Amino acid sequence: MTIDCPDAGALSAFWAAVVGGDRLRFRQVGDYRPPRWPDPAHPQQLHLDVTVADPDAAEAAVLGLGATSLGARGTNWRVYADPAGKPFCLCWD
Repeated sequence: MTIDCPDAGALSAFWAAVVGGDRLRFRQVGDYRPPRWPDPAHPQQLHLDVTVADPDAAEAAVLGLGATSLGARGTNWRVYADPAGKPFCLCWD
């Protein structure tokens, strides 16, 4: 999987810290336009779910790494945007 973004190095470092390694690839795009979830006129392009044991600790960690809370949440998930604006969820059992 390769993810388009405005700064491949920065987004690679963010996701390496979130998922604990180099599991994703990134391609720098000069005319990158971020999604505006949940606006269908600017679709999310992709969506990653990250399973966590402690949602509060995970939330503090991703926010500290540069994620933004998108305010949507359910009984076992919360939605964030990574530094490039792509939405992702923290999920737990």
